[in-house]
Amino acid sequence: MPTLNPVQQKFVLHWGEMGTRWGINRTVAQIHALLFIAPKPLPAEEISDTLQVARSNVSTSLKELQAWGIIRRVHVMGDSRDHFESMKDVWEMFRVVLDERKKREIDPTLTVLRDCILEADQDKTTDEFTKQRLRELAGFFETTNAWYAQVRSWPASAVVKFIKLGDKARKLLGLGE
Repeated sequence: MPTLNPVQQKFVLHWGEMGTRWGINRTVAQIHALLFIAPKPLPAEEISDTLQVARSNVSTSLKELQAWGIIRRVHVMGDSRDHFESMKDVWEMFRVVLDERKKREIDPTLTVLRDCILEADQDKTTDEFTKQRLRELAGFFETTNAWYAQVRSWPASAVVKFIKLGDKARKLLGLGE
């Protein structure tokens, strides 16, 4: 896959741009995009040549993507080089990314909020308004965290059905149009 056709190039470039908006390095996102659309596992050299990025940058980016759990190293018969492939199931990939973001972003925030609430309750200088705002925010994170844990245990097919319910779920809850 040394050269990308215009559609592939457009996708890879866009995914790289979106990656920066999501707080992910552009090259990391572009490598993920390339591996996602690649029909077969690719060696690092081919990734480097295709995206025209330094081999060292590819190596670092591949390690990060492996740490996220959305690509894996595979071996190809007759080739001693390591090859890499992306998860192909978009629903499972989305779950893995959500799990990682939860671990990196939500869990530490919830820990700090809990600590702040404990400290605020013991600190006579913390006003009630601040305490209440912290409790509300922590309550939000606790509720969404519990909801995510429940939905995370569902099979992907159930999640898809749930999401596709859309406004029908609102009606089922008696919330009207």
